[in-house]
Amino acid sequence: MQRGIAWIVDDDSSIRWVLERALTGAGLSCTTFESGNEVLDALTTKTPDVLLSDIRMPGMDGLALLKQIKQRHPMLPVIIMTAHSDLDAAVSAYQQGAFDYLPKPFDIDEAVALVDRAISHYQEQQQPRNAPISSPTADIIGEAPAMQDVFRIIGRLSRSSISVLINGESGTGKELVAHALHRHSPRSKAPFIALNMAAIPKDLIESELFGHEKGAFTGANTVRQGRFEQADGGTLFLDEIGDMPLDVQTRLLRVLADGQFYRVGGYAPVKVDVRIIAATHQNLEQRVQEGKFREDLFHRLNVIRVHLPPLRERREDIPRLARHFLQIAARELGVEAKQLHPETETALTRLAWPGNVRQLENTCRWLTVMAAGQEVLTQDLPSELFETTIPDSPTQMQPDSWATLLGQWADRALRSGHQNLLSEAQPEMERTLLTTALRHTQGHKQEAARLLGWGRNTLTRKLKELGME
Repeated sequence: MQRGIAWIVDDDSSIRWVLERALTGAGLSCTTFESGNEVLDALTTKTPDVLLSDIRMPGMDGLALLKQIKQRHPMLPVIIMTAHSDLDAAVSAYQQGAFDYLPKPFDIDEAVALVDRAISHYQEQQQPRNAPISSPTADIIGEAPAMQDVFRIIGRLSRSSISVLINGESGTGKELVAHALHRHSPRSKAPFIALNMAAIPKDLIESELFGHEKGAFTGANTVRQGRFEQADGGTLFLDEIGDMPLDVQTRLLRVLADGQFYRVGGYAPVKVDVRIIAATHQNLEQRVQEGKFREDLFHRLNVIRVHLPPLRERREDIPRLARHFLQIAARELGVEAKQLHPETETALTRLAWPGNVRQLENTCRWLTVMAAGQEVLTQDLPSELFETTIPDSPTQMQPDSWATLLGQWADRALRSGHQNLLSEAQPEMERTLLTTALRHTQGHKQEAARLLGWGRNTLTRKLKELGME
């Protein structure tokens, strides 16, 4: 029994063949097309339950096809496929009404599951969706699966002004994501105001956030607008929210609940309409348990969570990021951009990058000035980068290796009275290994299982147990 009708349009015959075989095997009826015009012609006589379209094709591209389909058949779910995985493609696809975005190469099982969801949506959805006009894109680069998840979230939130909490290590690009969320939102024409909680003295935070009246304190010679008033109608980005003092957290909670506040030294309420995007490198759940962060504020901020992976978990992006930063540095300095030797690209992907993307960007600026030749060789790289390289095998690991760190953690835990250490550590170890293997195989589960020495069923079971599906 056929479970639905799927159409596939891609100028690559191998992609058409693979998808047709997989979807037919899953009980779907499939028809394939080489061009968008063929699809539009076919739509005059029949309609599928779902359409999978490549984004870059000769003649009519996938986004142009998507736009025409949404005008004629607004309920038809369209899945956009692309080998050029970037924020531009993801946001443009979502903003023009795509059901979802599928970066190549994709896991065939996940592609089939996505098609199933689209068909279910088509059968249940009764109201058409109107696609807004595409807006400018943010300067974020990433083909790693974890970054594709970030792009999807930005795309899905492009019609929303909901609160977002971004978490990730220092230097991972949290403010870039906040800018992207603002630029691709209904508030994009209004101000984007950023404030770093960790960079402001505690006694000045309230004045920075809420402003002050003349004479409110020594030195307050004029009325001053705070960041909330400056961001009215737009977005306020609160970086390092975990460092906000508890008394200020209470005031922030009231503003989020009531939409109004009082300036320092003021008696008249000030009404504002502000979207809050917060970011932190800290574990806010742990800070809540420690009594250092208000639980009610955490839940109000944590409506949508965006996790930014550290650079070491998206190594496939490093060469492209480095080339991008070298181009930027060259433009800033008015010189020709340096080129990376293939061995240098390999070396860069093997470094630890504790400072994440920010450290890579600063390294590229340094190389633009200091590298002797036009082509950057391995010996041109700063020597301090090699002090934290990733070893090829456990036998090459130094005293600061993962095994030593694990032993130090276990020692601290035991001295603190912890029990059941294995049940606590093993899931985290398995989660790390799974994430790394899937990253190396670009999401292909069967190949990841082989690399880990597991069967496919074992890997599937582990993903379910660890909540990684």
